Amino acid sequence: MRSETPIYRSIAVDVARRIVNDHFGEGAKISGRTLLASHYNTSPETIRKAISLLKDEEVVDVSQGKEVVVLSKDKAYNFIEHYQSVESVYSLRQDLEILLQQKQELDERLEGILHDIIAYSDRLRNLTPYNPVEIEVAVNSHVVGKTVGKVKFWQHTGATIVAIRRGTEIIVSPGPSAVIEPRDRMVVVGSPDSLRYTAAYLQRPKQ
Repeated sequence: MRSETPIYRSIAVDVARRIVNDHFGEGAKISGRTLLASHYNTSPETIRKAISLLKDEEVVDVSQGKEVVVLSKDKAYNFIEHYQSVESVYSLRQDLEILLQQKQELDERLEGILHDIIAYSDRLRNLTPYNPVEIEVAVNSHVVGKTVGKVKFWQHTGATIVAIRRGTEIIVSPGPSAVIEPRDRMVVVGSPDSLRYTAAYLQRPKQ
């Protein structure tokens, strides 16, 4: 989160702008700290710090009686320019820190996604070393209306269901609760023998 500019610095810049805009001319006496505190609705100590910044840059002078006198309009302009440059650098640094934080978060997410992809690819490679084949479920098949888990598909066929094509819909990696409908095209992988078992299993009519 970006830090806010200190109030005393903002007040110093505002006073400098008023000097540049001839609201306070060179040689003019600015209201005492108590009146300034009332004008800016802040404490006398905050005003003291603001005036101290301007005094350090020779924009104003403060007498022993704590009277504030405007010294230089040019110095006031230089003070504003310096402040704006510092603020720009600070703002860019804050933006850079935010972007670096976001980049780190994105890198961590990307690393996690890549890890999942690699793990899933390894699982598919180890689990399904054969090309997928589509086998249609007969209208009167004994598996119609049952879930993948209930028909114990892998136990009976040795093949693995990787998707179900249902018209224009494709159900990828259906879970055990997926219900099999007539004319579903089961996308399965397995050995040639298991694919033959699958075709016969899905064509078997209800008893």
